[in-house]
Amino acid sequence: MNKLTIRDVEWAGKRALVRVDFNVPLDEAGNVTDDTRIRAALPTIRYLLERGANGVVLMSHLGRPKGKVNPKYSMRPVVERLFELLPEANEVRKTEAITGPAAEAAAEALRPGMILMLENTRFDPREEQNDEGMARELARLGDVYVNDAFGAAHRANASTEGVARFLPAVAGLLMEKELEFIGGALESPQRPFVTIIGGAKISDKIGVIDNLLGKVDALLIGGGMANTFLLAEGKAMGDSLVEPDSVETARALIAKARAANVRLLLPTDAVIADAFSAEANTRVVSVDEVPAGWRVLDIGPATVKQYSDEVARARLVIWNGPMGVFELEPFAGGTRAIAQAMASAAAGGATTIVGGGDSVAAVEQAGLADKMSHVSTGGGASLELLEGKTLPGVAALKDK
Repeated sequence: MNKLTIRDVEWAGKRALVRVDFNVPLDEAGNVTDDTRIRAALPTIRYLLERGANGVVLMSHLGRPKGKVNPKYSMRPVVERLFELLPEANEVRKTEAITGPAAEAAAEALRPGMILMLENTRFDPREEQNDEGMARELARLGDVYVNDAFGAAHRANASTEGVARFLPAVAGLLMEKELEFIGGALESPQRPFVTIIGGAKISDKIGVIDNLLGKVDALLIGGGMANTFLLAEGKAMGDSLVEPDSVETARALIAKARAANVRLLLPTDAVIADAFSAEANTRVVSVDEVPAGWRVLDIGPATVKQYSDEVARARLVIWNGPMGVFELEPFAGGTRAIAQAMASAAAGGATTIVGGGDSVAAVEQAGLADKMSHVSTGGGASLELLEGKTLPGVAALKDK
């Protein structure tokens, strides 16, 4: 973490322009159903208020309005939730504007202790084009730019990368924490270092697996992607999800792991079903015995034990992607067991990092999120960090 942060700025008299990630789920009535991402930004907002910033201007995207104003994706419900979570703020205002005279007037009216939320940045088609004009207009709304939106740091947008060219740009506390946990783990890992990779498709995570093979001691594969690895080893996978186009890639990764002396573990048994349904008939079989017409939907008990034992021995564990179709109860056991093994490892002093996306939903569903060392707020961003990529929203910040 070699970037300047909000701790390196003297805030008295300066207005903070803060990119947050308030891309939260809403119900049909427009209420926030999960405020995890809003809560994650509170330490940064509180720090700025306490240090006497002359107002805090917040900006975020929400959903995919495709560059058009869509009331369904308005930031209003977010502002209401933020006001409930931040009673110490003198006032939380919202403007219908994103840039231009109305936004500038609203920003200039702020005083210490006040917060202004701009409207959804993606209502402006220039946001995702990383338009220089929009970036300049945003820069007029503050004196210092703070990026605390790790979940959007892999996107080069006007509000994440463009604006940093026109204002002093520093990291918020959430951004700092994400980079220190994930970046720090990859740069100087405690050993044994174990990574668990799951999810549906190997093609989504080739870069991640390839990068990690040079760093980890063991790589445990689960989820739908394991089926393609098993197919590459000559196993018949019945009606399971497989990617025929990725079989050669899987073979190459297995060979690379062997050459790098990394233990690449695949499931030895599986929970199979005769249909993709919670009501389907299920049984546990060896991965050598998946019958025609049946499909693998979770790792089996022998694999759960083997993987849990690996986690128990580790000093650093990074997990990205579920072990099965955890949304359906009969196939949630493997994912839940990995979450439990990681919670136990953390209690024993290991560092456990859950890298965004469905894995986060899984640990939250299991009620174990607060038992992990770190749960990332960014699915795509954490994947790109694990891949060894530079995130545009981070590269744009000032170096220490």
